[in-house]
Formats: sequence, structure tokens, C-alpha cells
Amino acid sequence: MKDVTLVLQDGTTFKGKSFGYEKPVAGEVVFNTAMMGYPESLTDPSYAGQLMTLTYPLVGNYGVPPFTMEADGIATFMESDRIYASAIIVSDYSEAYSHWNANESLSDWLKREQVPGVTGIDTRQLTKVLREHGVMMGHLEYPEIQETPETVDYGSINWVDRVSCKDVVRYNEGAGKKVVLVDCGVKHNIIRCLIHRGVEVIRVPWNYDYTDMQFDGLFLANGPGDPDRCVDAVEILKKQMSSSRKPICGICMGNQLLAKAGGATIYKLKYGHRSHNQPVREVGTNRCYVTSQNHGYAVDAATLGNDWRELFVNMNDGSNEGIRHQTNPWFSSQFHPEACSGPVDTEFMFDRFIETL
Repeated sequence: MKDVTLVLQDGTTFKGKSFGYEKPVAGEVVFNTAMMGYPESLTDPSYAGQLMTLTYPLVGNYGVPPFTMEADGIATFMESDRIYASAIIVSDYSEAYSHWNANESLSDWLKREQVPGVTGIDTRQLTKVLREHGVMMGHLEYPEIQETPETVDYGSINWVDRVSCKDVVRYNEGAGKKVVLVDCGVKHNIIRCLIHRGVEVIRVPWNYDYTDMQFDGLFLANGPGDPDRCVDAVEILKKQMSSSRKPICGICMGNQLLAKAGGATIYKLKYGHRSHNQPVREVGTNRCYVTSQNHGYAVDAATLGNDWRELFVNMNDGSNEGIRHQTNPWFSSQFHPEACSGPVDTEFMFDRFIETL
């Protein structure tokens, strides 16, 4: 393993060893406190443009499942068609792996997809720096590669436009109800959860005008980056909401876009929510759920319009975790009810949506 150095924008450095593809990259350095699920996290488009730090110390011990695609174009075991994270940073990479479904090592997968991997870094110290300072930009340096990657502010890029599909894609054609899925960087398990509930899914690009299409419900998917960059998506959503009461459900980025269409503003969290163990309470009840999350921005619930209410709140920091309209069947969650990987406590959100169609 060759030397590699992580350099944060404040000048802090962490030295480690390379176990992936050796390529200088730059991005927003974030941390994830989940104990497992690196194949799903790496292929989650919401990690586009980010250097993903895993706080759980042992990574790679169960290898990587086969990267196969089903006939409908959905990955069998992953959450998209490739790795979207710019790099993965761990404390202790396990070179030997063992799992009934493993097809290759994490190292081999990273090299094949040309994604850097760094081990030997004190990820808990790195996480402490990010918690105290807030997430920041950083880059990887290799002594033998005389190249410094260009660092562009993460929030200045429309990441949704980079990861969204470019054409309309249909799944489960001929099924009963039709659901338009606005692809802001959708995880494949969202599509799986909808298909398993017997609906036809019409996946459209993030800025596609679907308002004249024939459909029964609208689903707003997750995605990376700052929702304030997605002006076109919000304007189309406003157009839809002003002309129809058709059901709308959103996840993650979808929650933020729905809130913006409802008049709310968005702010950036200091270090975001990226884990499998975020406690969320449903407003008006004593029900608390353990949720999977991956987002760096949040809805300012105080700026919601009079017709809107909070649906869920985060029990750690009180931030918004979902909204609902008081009269129309429009609601959303900031967390991931499809939770792949993660707890499945909140998959009922899909059932609620299907019931409104």
C-alpha cells in the first residue's frame, strides 16, 4: 500500500495508505456512522462529489456482492449503476473478506471503478474535526503523483443535474396505477419498493415537465447537493401543485423540494446526518423510529406556509425530518424509508403513498 495524504481546507492533514485506485481527487469530506452497508452507500448518488469517511473502524470484511443488473435495469444488490462517492476513507481496511454473497474485495472493486480508498487514518479524530468545524472541502495527495486536483466549492455545483437520468425510463409497464418518479439521484431501492407495490413507475429527469402527463401520483426522489440549485424542479412542482391535488410523496431531496415549493427555505447542517441510527419522532404522536439518513441540508420548518405542518422531527437536534399538507395528500420524509442499507422501520411511508393513489 502506497502513502496518501488527506488535506482539509483548513490545512489539517491525515496520513494513510492507499487500498483503492490511486488518483488525486477533491470533494466535500463527510462522515457516516453506520456500522455496515458500504456497497449501498458507495453507489448512492447522494454521495456524488464527496469523500466518504466511515467511523466504524473495520471495513471490507464482508467483501462486495456481484455487480449485476436485472432485466429492468435495476441493480440486483447495489443502489445505482456505479460508485458515486469520490473516495472512501476508513480506519482499518480488511484485506481478507468472507461472505456467502461476496464476489470480490472492496479494494478490487474500487480499483476497477477508479475510485480512491484510504486506510490507516484515525477516522474518529477526523470526525471530531468535522463535527467541531463542520464539513469542509478536502483532497487526496499521492507522493508519486505530481498533481493537485482542483477544489470547487461543493455547494456551487448542481449535483442533481450530474446524476439524474437524461431520458424517460419506464418500469413495470402495464401495472395498475402510474407513478411519475422525479429522478434527482434516485436509489434503486426506491424503485424496487414502488414496483413491489404493484404500480408502474415512470422515471423522469429532475427538470422534466411532467405536468401534462397522465399519472396517478408523483414521487420526488433523493439526490445530492444543495436543493437551491434545483430551481427548475421546484417551478415544475409548483405548477403541478397549483393545477392538481394528485398525491405527492418525497424522500430526502424530495422533502426539501416539496418544502421549497410550499414556501420554505433550506439551510445547511453543520455536519449533516449520515447513518443508520437517527431517531425520528412522528409529530403529534409518541412514536419514534430508527432511520437511515444521508443529507447535508435541512428544511427550516419555521418558514413553511400556513397550509403545511411538520410530519417528523429529529430527536437529536430538532431539525425537520418531513412535512405534510393539511388538506392535500402531499407529504415527505427527510430520512430514507426504503433504508437500503439500514433499518426498515419506516417503509410504511410507501404504503401511505400507495393508499392515496
